[in-house]
Amino acid sequence: MTATIGAGSGARLVAVVCTAQIFVQIGAGFWPALLPQMMQLWQLTNSEAGWITAIFFGAYMVSVPLLVTLTDRIDAKRVYLFGVACTVAGHLLFGLAADGFWSAMATRALAGIGWAGTYMTGLKLLADQVDARMMSRAVTGHAASIGISGAVSFLLGDVLADHFGWRAAFTISAGTAFIAWLMVAFVVPWRAAPPPRAKGAAGKEAALFDFRPVVRNTSAFAYSLVYCVHTLEMSALRGWGVAFLAFVAGSTGYAGEIFSPALVVTVLALLGTLTSIVGNEASIRFGRRRLVATAMILSILFAATVGFLGSTSYWLAVVLLVVWGMVVWLDSSSLTAGAAGNAEPARRGATLAVHSTLGYAGGFVGPLVVGWTLDLAGGMSPMAWGLAFVAVAVPMLAVLAAFLALRPRDLVGDRGR
Repeated sequence: MTATIGAGSGARLVAVVCTAQIFVQIGAGFWPALLPQMMQLWQLTNSEAGWITAIFFGAYMVSVPLLVTLTDRIDAKRVYLFGVACTVAGHLLFGLAADGFWSAMATRALAGIGWAGTYMTGLKLLADQVDARMMSRAVTGHAASIGISGAVSFLLGDVLADHFGWRAAFTISAGTAFIAWLMVAFVVPWRAAPPPRAKGAAGKEAALFDFRPVVRNTSAFAYSLVYCVHTLEMSALRGWGVAFLAFVAGSTGYAGEIFSPALVVTVLALLGTLTSIVGNEASIRFGRRRLVATAMILSILFAATVGFLGSTSYWLAVVLLVVWGMVVWLDSSSLTAGAAGNAEPARRGATLAVHSTLGYAGGFVGPLVVGWTLDLAGGMSPMAWGLAFVAVAVPMLAVLAAFLALRPRDLVGDRGR
């Protein structure tokens, strides 16, 4: 195995990978940001729009167990470059050829496969090549770069579409992803050999895709279960937030352009990234299990009320949606740290693969639940939006009960432990 690189080179590597993640992620919010106009342009139903949003997460969910787990056998850089190439192709084909439901589904699925090959694999790429002293900064920088670029993508997609058209916006996002491919291909070192394979309890080589021990580790798995509904709620909020605010603006006669729906969701996601960092510090101070349970209870309360109350006033909708987003993001870092910290060291990669798969399974379901509920309720209306967000709260309530019953461990250092 190649030795990890030192602090100076490590800082440069972290900067390159984090910058690459910004360029890859910058187009992630273009579809939800442009959802209202695309629904009108292609005459999509709410359910069809939900499917196009959800397929990104569905493709990720199917691909990530294979792609992330493979990094235990082959150089993570190879997997990462494959993922970025899929992202480039997905955005480019959407911009050049998408003309309705099925073509949008196919190209968004390709982008989802791309994200499965870049998100966790980017973190694994860093973990394989930087030393222990640099690792904590690498993780923080990686999370921040993705959070910030994902947030900015909503506003950027709206601005680019206004000035150059929606096809040009997606084509530009393909170009930024290609820049990321070039950066990693020519700057990040190749790893000469994969790390030693994990050994089981009897000293035998552990099966690469045997996830049963991960599920049996209930302390880690409990945090992953919550991550599933956490991402369900997050994807529902991000996927439909612009459309909800556009509906409220239209139904209440709000005509202001300064604080547009796309800008609101951008601010929401930026504040969410900050809240996630604060939430993890609160987990250390007050206890991880307590923080997660509190965040879930607050999320359920907001999901049950935002659609009904927010439909009465645009500015009330803005405030409620932003605060709800901060609550949603509050336990984001805490959940991933809880799963990774409670994992068996030899199975940490597999644990993260399961954690990410469950999360994006929720991400796949979230936009669909909202779209289906809106159609079943007769189309967009204050009552329909209220019921759609209530539907998001129901699985959260069930998983909250399971989380409390499993009583997962806090991490060493949490609440003075």
